[in-house]
Amino acid sequence: MIKRFTEVEGRLLFPIAGQQRCAYTISGSTDFFELEEMAEHGGHPGTVLKFYDYRRRRVIQLFEQKPNVMYSAPIFSGKHYYFLQCDYGEQVLRMYKYRPEIPWKLVAELDLAGIDLYNLRLLGDVPHIISQNGKTFRCYYPDAFSFSLQPNETACVIEDGKVYLEAWIEEGWDDEHDCAGPDYKFYDKVIVKDFAGNTLSEEVGSLNQGPDGDWWIS
Repeated sequence: MIKRFTEVEGRLLFPIAGQQRCAYTISGSTDFFELEEMAEHGGHPGTVLKFYDYRRRRVIQLFEQKPNVMYSAPIFSGKHYYFLQCDYGEQVLRMYKYRPEIPWKLVAELDLAGIDLYNLRLLGDVPHIISQNGKTFRCYYPDAFSFSLQPNETACVIEDGKVYLEAWIEEGWDDEHDCAGPDYKFYDKVIVKDFAGNTLSEEVGSLNQGPDGDWWIS
């Protein structure tokens, strides 16, 4: 059966892990650092976040497009959808939560001063506002902490006071000939750190999130 939403624009819908009621679209990039880059060239036109409710076939747009305002990809936690709104004009970062049939609610509002816009996003079963730039992992909300990163490390999960990182490992590269050697290997490793950056464990594995929201090590 082919069904239609109340609004049809020819956009690809993106799933939100942990639930099946809504998908979303964003009219442009979710890379907040573009706001900083484009400020020197007349500013950013802004993006639009829309939720697509499969149950009621509705399209929900909570905020109108506004120059120099961008949105993050939403996550699902505790029966609510959470997302970031970065307002570069007002120099404010806001986190909202939303649930169909219930008005949105402002959860947190942070000054952009001191926030790294590179890879700024929401992470964790309990939503954390984080950024990571290949050198430093930073968390701004609900706890403020940071630790150094290796260039091959990326934080994927925050759970039970721990940060789970994925690191790509490359072994057996022939630097002289700039190619893979006979014993070449490429794989991922899961590294678990506490909020102080202390390594608690390491193991070979790759972190993957299933449609139900659970994370798997493969």
